[in-house]
Amino acid sequence: MRLLVIDDEAHQRELLSDYLKKNGHQVAVAGDGEEAIELLKSEGAEAALVDMRMPKMDGLAFIRAGLDLYPDLAIVVMTAYGTVESAVEAMKAGAFDYMLKPIDLDHLQVILTRIKNNHRLVMENRYLKRKLQEADGHQKIIGGSEAIRKVLAEVSRIAQSDATILIRGESGTGKELVANAIHAASPRSSGPFLAVNCASLPETLLESELFGHEKGAFTGATARHLGRFELADRGTIFLDEIGDISPATQVKLLRVLESRTIQRIGQGKDIAVDIRIVSATNQDLDARVREGVFREDLFYRLNVIPLFIPPLRERRQDILPLLEFFIEKYNRKNNKAIRGITPKAKDALLNYSWPGNVRELENLIERAIVLSTGEVIDLDDIESGVGRQATEKEILFADDLDLSGLEKKAIVEALKRTNGSLTQAADLLGIHRNSIRLKINKYGIDHKN
Repeated sequence: MRLLVIDDEAHQRELLSDYLKKNGHQVAVAGDGEEAIELLKSEGAEAALVDMRMPKMDGLAFIRAGLDLYPDLAIVVMTAYGTVESAVEAMKAGAFDYMLKPIDLDHLQVILTRIKNNHRLVMENRYLKRKLQEADGHQKIIGGSEAIRKVLAEVSRIAQSDATILIRGESGTGKELVANAIHAASPRSSGPFLAVNCASLPETLLESELFGHEKGAFTGATARHLGRFELADRGTIFLDEIGDISPATQVKLLRVLESRTIQRIGQGKDIAVDIRIVSATNQDLDARVREGVFREDLFYRLNVIPLFIPPLRERRQDILPLLEFFIEKYNRKNNKAIRGITPKAKDALLNYSWPGNVRELENLIERAIVLSTGEVIDLDDIESGVGRQATEKEILFADDLDLSGLEKKAIVEALKRTNGSLTQAADLLGIHRNSIRLKINKYGIDHKN
């Protein structure tokens, strides 16, 4: 735990600090309440041991100010035998417990264990409440294909370890869902599961989101912000689109993997974090390492246990179970009573290539249920998403077989299907994102992203 020892007697501070450090705690010390409040603001703490009688700001005043800053701070009052009344007053003000001087170290250990257990219960309750609120947004892994059974078997095997995992697969295959399943089956399941899409944030915001920042660390930093690494303590952090992080962020992430410590932006002190890191990418990281855009040492640190999620077109047996699941889900969400799907529509879904994978199927079924006026989903209800695939192929090759012209059309179509995402369009075409940028410039394709 991160502890704060506050006592105007230097000898007492040193004795307690030495003992607590030997028992594995991170300890900061202060000689009075005002100094302690500044330490609390700059470094934080889970618990504080505070003497009642001190100059400038006494223990009672510290309790009020400290709990104002951190309502979860567990404060243990240290008081002499003759001032037990003040300890009672401190308990009424919100102190966790009190101890008589001279300090009984065995008793102190009992109190710290209670604080640790209480802190864990508070965090678990918050996490479970959040999970209940989000329950409708999460789904189990659906499918009975051999490919998905292999994935589930791997999840079961690797969940019990604490090793770092790299999940690979195309966009929309369910990489976050698999990461969540690993967390749920792990010893960390009672802790938080936090996901960060590394491609959705610019470098400066991503760094702040991951590592946190102190008040005044940069323009607009009006208060301390705890990063995802800190918030995921005793749990799992999922770093999606890991291949898109900048070289500077790669260096910082490597340090986290090596030392299991972080530093908030604007703070020079290490903060220990107990986390499992699961990352994911739809890119060829081996190729990016060869190109020099992704650090080789970081790649090896992330890729301790590799896990591959096959695309939907390679596990078509899963389409119908997923279809039934999404119909039930969006019937509930939209207060509809769609009973199923016509044979023609089913055939269209089974024969479609699904470039957007499970995410595309889910979006299509949601749209069909919202717009459908009948009791079943028909081909007309999915025409805009699936039925035009053959027609598009015919149009693509209708003019001639000029290679440059076909390449340009393929890039335009890929950008259209992925809503302008360079990463997803490049993945759909089987080329690197830098290559698609060069080709967009070469052919003068209008692309604003």
